[in-house]
Amino acid sequence: MTKQVDQLSEAIARFSAGTSTDAYQFLGCHPQAVDGQEGYVFRVWAPHAKSVRVLGRFNDWDKASPAMERIAPAIWERFIPGVQTYDEYKFYIERPDGTFVFRADPYATHSATRPDNASKVFDLDGFQWTDGAYRRAREKKDVLRSPVNIYEMHMGSWRRHADGNFLSYVECANQLIPYLKDMGYTHVELLPISEYPYDPSWGYQVTGYYAPTSRYGTPHDFMRFVDMCHAAGIGVIIDWVGAHFPRDECGLFEFDGECCYEPTDPLRREHPDWGTRIFDYGRYEVRSFLISNVVYWLDKFHIDGIRVDAVASMLYLDYGRRGGEWRPNKDGGNINLEAVQFLRDMNAAALTFDPAAVMVAEESTAFPMVTKPGYDGGLGFNFKWNMGWMHDMVDYMSTDPLFRKGKHNNLTFSLTYAFSENFVLPLSHDEVVHGKCSLVNKMPGEYGEKFQSLRAFYGYMMTHPGKKLLFMGGEFAQFIEWDEKKELDWMLLDYDKHRQLQSYVRDLNHYYLDHPALWHNDIDWQGFQWISCDDWQQSVISFRRIDDKGKEVIVVCNFCPVERNGYKIGVPKAGTYVPVLSSDDAKYGGAGTELVPVKAKKEEMHGLKYAVELTLPAMSTVFYERKASARGAKEADEDEEAPKTVKAKAVKAVKAVKAKAERAAESVEAAKPRRGRKPKAETPAGEVKAETAEPKPARKPRAKKEATAEEKPRTRKPRAKKSGSDN
Repeated sequence: MTKQVDQLSEAIARFSAGTSTDAYQFLGCHPQAVDGQEGYVFRVWAPHAKSVRVLGRFNDWDKASPAMERIAPAIWERFIPGVQTYDEYKFYIERPDGTFVFRADPYATHSATRPDNASKVFDLDGFQWTDGAYRRAREKKDVLRSPVNIYEMHMGSWRRHADGNFLSYVECANQLIPYLKDMGYTHVELLPISEYPYDPSWGYQVTGYYAPTSRYGTPHDFMRFVDMCHAAGIGVIIDWVGAHFPRDECGLFEFDGECCYEPTDPLRREHPDWGTRIFDYGRYEVRSFLISNVVYWLDKFHIDGIRVDAVASMLYLDYGRRGGEWRPNKDGGNINLEAVQFLRDMNAAALTFDPAAVMVAEESTAFPMVTKPGYDGGLGFNFKWNMGWMHDMVDYMSTDPLFRKGKHNNLTFSLTYAFSENFVLPLSHDEVVHGKCSLVNKMPGEYGEKFQSLRAFYGYMMTHPGKKLLFMGGEFAQFIEWDEKKELDWMLLDYDKHRQLQSYVRDLNHYYLDHPALWHNDIDWQGFQWISCDDWQQSVISFRRIDDKGKEVIVVCNFCPVERNGYKIGVPKAGTYVPVLSSDDAKYGGAGTELVPVKAKKEEMHGLKYAVELTLPAMSTVFYERKASARGAKEADEDEEAPKTVKAKAVKAVKAVKAKAERAAESVEAAKPRRGRKPKAETPAGEVKAETAEPKPARKPRAKKEATAEEKPRTRKPRAKKSGSDN
């Protein structure tokens, strides 16, 4: 018992110092036996409360029940015997002014289903995980050098029952996992699943940070969902809202009658645009609450990654505010220094607990070093959403093709900063709501032209450096905006264009998975090289994606609805270039423009030694792979020799020259006059002169001039390696 008291005291000390990463282990509701009685112990942080009671089904919500005991300056505790799983409860808090308020437990692991907002007793222990092999394999992977293709989804509106009711976590898993495997996705990213009261908030206004929403089942049901995903090799990422919380009375808002989780400063505590409260990142107990929550999802639910929502709103004190509506930091600037340190500590805690975790920032500004380690001055995330690429490309693709030449920079600008951070390319839920139109409906033109543009867009996205994310419905061209109140319009797959687009996305995804050139080097120039990026007049770009072994994919995008014949681009090697995937293929709903393998010609172009003439289908993205003949392979080797090969040939050449020189010297020595013999009057070339003349030293012959065709060595120095090219 003394040991337990000491452990509790140490845990409270860490919580109060802002260094706790496991506050969920002692705060909230936990099973316990006291003096032989089974029950649950309740603990809550309420620094300003005059008194706190736990009321629930187990004591008939009796407000006269005994109050909790203050076991630390701000921590309250009470053990209640006889409490059962699923019993509802709340904290009944006496505020400093003497009034009372009911609050849900901030650390509750289960909640009543909306519109009720009570917490529920639930013991997380006892679930039998089966994902050990998956997690061990995941630990060995370098996520930066692995394929990451994310399917973003809202659990409640992907599919529903015929009567409109939600699928449960397990029912969803049974239908979702085969679909994800068939479509070629590596991860599913769930819009927030922490408990929230208001459906149209999509989960972004959280009242129960530690409770998977009961809309779809129990916490063990959600564990089963994750376990089933892992059994199929699918990673699970959850959207996490650490930027703000709602003003609902049951939640964190002025929790004990005064500001606890939010700052007391009125110029720092509220988001003017959202009507929500901002977390006080400088308060130790709040830091412990949030950091522990991130670790909690990794620990208790085996989540593979956390996508942190609205990071920009956390970083800037003037976010959404005009002059005079915000308070500068201690240095007079607009950066929230406490939030910066919090994010560093949060990522450090998450990656210390699970080094294989994927930590992703939705950060919409150019804040520096988001994906650099905290100890190097960064924020410590693994990845950042590339919002710049998304906005540029959506703007470009929404423009009438006749005017795209004036926005060609939108296509290429992202490569000026593509390797400054580790990026995810997001086409997320935010782009298909609030009057923005669905992705397919953003595309200009008639019905068929919209699909044509979208296929070309997806082809470019899948080959552009960066990991991939697509919101549900985008894979089959959901035509109306996403509506969380109903399931996706799956009946659209009865129509050819939608079914063909889905088939294209499926093939595109699997091509991505099968070709390391598209993901080996997403973070530096070794994996990407422009062939041509400046043909703005014809809206055409071409580039190379290259894997670690030098195998590559040539990508050509024509963003104009005009077929181009005899279009010439440079290629790095000899051989035949074969079209392997075209967004214009008839099976995907395209025109089916005939594309044939083309042989490279020895002609320098675009800084490369060979060139090919291609047919570019109208509004298309086409992938080419090189197939080398025996002769072509030899020519390619000569063009781009590996440094070791060049070095070996150089050493061999030096030895050959040395041997030739030695033979020549021996020849000269043999031609010297012997004593007593009179030399001939005439001296043919290569022989010595008269006996009276001093013979000259043998000259070291030049290998290039004196070697025969068979003996002539290759002494060419290795060429300097071009950025993005093979060795």
